[in-house]
Amino acid sequence: MNFFFTEKKLQATDDLRAYAEKKIGKLERYFRGDSDAYVTFSIERGRHKAEVTVKNNGMFFRVSETTSDMYASIDSAAAAIERQIRKHKTRLEKRLKDNAFDKEAFPSFDDSGSDSDDVFDIVRTKRFSLKPMTVDEAILQMEMLNHQFFAFRNLDSGGEFSVVYKRNNGGYGLIENVDD
Repeated sequence: MNFFFTEKKLQATDDLRAYAEKKIGKLERYFRGDSDAYVTFSIERGRHKAEVTVKNNGMFFRVSETTSDMYASIDSAAAAIERQIRKHKTRLEKRLKDNAFDKEAFPSFDDSGSDSDDVFDIVRTKRFSLKPMTVDEAILQMEMLNHQFFAFRNLDSGGEFSVVYKRNNGGYGLIENVDD
């Protein structure tokens, strides 16, 4: 496993890095092939935050844990990533059944076959017309509905399909359609 460390508002010691490598390195048993682990250490308002992102075979697993001790944050993050991996692996095993993991930990998905319908079940479909509005109006609508995102036709860009969403670190994001 390849490790990439980032520090924000603190200087990580070699012991802390070694501890993170030891704890997160144990997750390597779930993967075949090489994987990357991106670990970010930061301190926010006196709380120690460890953000871990593990990338393997096109799959990303990400978690952010905040505690009063950086070592405890790393422990919690490693446990949470392990839960995510197990949950994902179990879900795939149930869907794919026999020999799902003989070749690689996470199979690559292609849209060409009918197998893609078996992997993900759509349990609900909603249909609605997209209203033309400005970005500010879309954000107000999203806030009134108490949703995390809102799809609309953006008047500022000629009625193109757009999505506004709430960002985890505060503020809003905008996704716009780009024609190639």
